Amino acid sequence: MKLSLYMTALLLSVSSFCFAQEDVEKPSPPPGNALVGDYYGADISDVSLKNAISVDKLEDKLKKDSKIENVAVKGEVTGVCPKRGCWISIKTEDGSSFFVKMKDYAFFVPTAAKGKNVVLEGVAEKKVTSVEELKHYAKDAKKSKAEIDAIKMPKEEIRFMANGIKVVN
Repeated sequence: MKLSLYMTALLLSVSSFCFAQEDVEKPSPPPGNALVGDYYGADISDVSLKNAISVDKLEDKLKKDSKIENVAVKGEVTGVCPKRGCWISIKTEDGSSFFVKMKDYAFFVPTAAKGKNVVLEGVAEKKVTSVEELKHYAKDAKKSKAEIDAIKMPKEEIRFMANGIKVVN
């Protein structure tokens, strides 16, 4: 009788241990102030910093070619993913913005990068973004339900896959 009581207690202890849920830490953007000289991902070379083109020139080049490899672009960060820092948006000449993702999700940027000038290095292309993807990013950006529901059409836009991002003046 005692043996079965001990076995039952042991079985309950082991099963509760097996089914216990672990506290999962919510992912968040990395800490930091995004100061001049800080970089995320691959460091940007001095040559790339010097030869970085404006967003306006990038838009002109993408009118001729749909994809540009190994390009460095200088622009102002207008938004950072508040969830993880896994994407940013860069201000365009017409006041809108284009979307930048980090290659292979290998690095993230702090939310303090918003409003800073950066140089991005990577691949730029013109791409049609689906309604579902646009809604996903709007949700990540903590847009209101009304703003998310208002997204009804896919959007042709510049998409950038960054190997590295460096904060500049």
